[in-house]
Amino acid sequence: MTSRAGAGAGARARARSGIRRRGGPSSALRVGQALLVLALAACAGSRAASGSGEATPATPAATTASATETAARAVADGVLRSATFTLLDSAGHSYATPDQAPAGTTRLRPASPYNDWRYWNGVLAIAMLRLTDVLGDPRYGAFARRDVAFAFDVYPWFAAHYDGNKWGFPFAQRFTMEELDDYGAEGAATVEVYRRDPQPRYRAYVEQAGAYALAKQNRLGDGTLVRAFPRRWTLWADDLYMGLSLLTRLGELTGETRYFDDAARQVIRFHEHLFDARVGLMTHNWYSDTNTRGVAFWGRANGWALVAQADLLDRLPPGHPQRDTLRALFRRHVDGVIRYQSAGGLWHQLLDRDDSYLETSASAMFTYAIARGVERGWLAPRYAVYARRGWAGVLTRVRPDGQVEGVCTGTGVSDDIRDYYNRPAPLNDVHGLGTVLLAATEMLRLERGTKAAPERAR
Repeated sequence: MTSRAGAGAGARARARSGIRRRGGPSSALRVGQALLVLALAACAGSRAASGSGEATPATPAATTASATETAARAVADGVLRSATFTLLDSAGHSYATPDQAPAGTTRLRPASPYNDWRYWNGVLAIAMLRLTDVLGDPRYGAFARRDVAFAFDVYPWFAAHYDGNKWGFPFAQRFTMEELDDYGAEGAATVEVYRRDPQPRYRAYVEQAGAYALAKQNRLGDGTLVRAFPRRWTLWADDLYMGLSLLTRLGELTGETRYFDDAARQVIRFHEHLFDARVGLMTHNWYSDTNTRGVAFWGRANGWALVAQADLLDRLPPGHPQRDTLRALFRRHVDGVIRYQSAGGLWHQLLDRDDSYLETSASAMFTYAIARGVERGWLAPRYAVYARRGWAGVLTRVRPDGQVEGVCTGTGVSDDIRDYYNRPAPLNDVHGLGTVLLAATEMLRLERGTKAAPERAR
């Protein structure tokens, strides 16, 4: 999943500047978004200079919220337009169900990437459900419900025709429960859908996934979740989200403390193995065989870790013995991340290297986690300035048609720092849409001064 060729001089220059030239149309909306960035940055700078440590939007809250809602709806509506809930054969013929395909058909694929079963589909479904909660528009939550149902309806056909290539075969991660990528985020989305549409098949799946995570998932001797690749055993920062997104929601759903206890243990162990106190960040990975950390403070890996910690703090029972420790670790991680925010609000692909390109999905995740922390009281109100700056930066990456720029494509662990520099950022890459929508929902709450209902009370 890493780059095999270096970029040309022009591409390197764009990477250093954080600009990716995609030929997108100019519009009044994008100009307005750019002006919003400048206004917010100027406001934040003047407030910081006054010694208040706080910042407020330079425009009225209603205007800012309107820009946020416009961008969120553009992204979400783009998903709705593209999600056909149909399957294509090799000739491009479309079918509503596998049974409609001619006899002897052995290869089908979803017509839209938004209708597959990958972890980013799970993140997107969770974000769309939250968007309905915030905006009161049922279309977005209906997408998530239909998307999960579609996967449950069609996966048996794909399981019967499986070719053994999990990463390239549609819906393979629905029936090959091996790594946390296969079932963590999608399992979390299924829990959220189950709470709104309590079908027994959803409950059976998430209980199966929870049992696998607790008893069969690869772990170190101290219980830390790990992968068997690229070396045996490798700890990936990404997996804090892939694991906790499911474990925390199962704890909330069942009331069983074992899920919360395991989730808390993961946060503490991941910080022990991955967090560099000098830099204030997590490395992308840690190798257990040599007790060494990876080479990269990759943005999205740190983003996954912070969103995971927010997921846990959201749902952790008030009297849990690790609550204070977990809040302290969350604040420490946020304090590290904000040191590397660019003047325009975005964060870099490699957080500590400002010659790497500015990356959207990590910026959205940091914005979400910080705004959530302020709303929930895990962070002081003064931290809101970093969320506002972050969101102002993310807004500049959302085109009027809802396509998102500057999202790093899927990225595996690498020992060559150049691979992180050279990872492509295709227009509207699926890894960023859910994270941008999550950030939008939290910024709408922050801007409106409203609070979400406690997760455990829903």
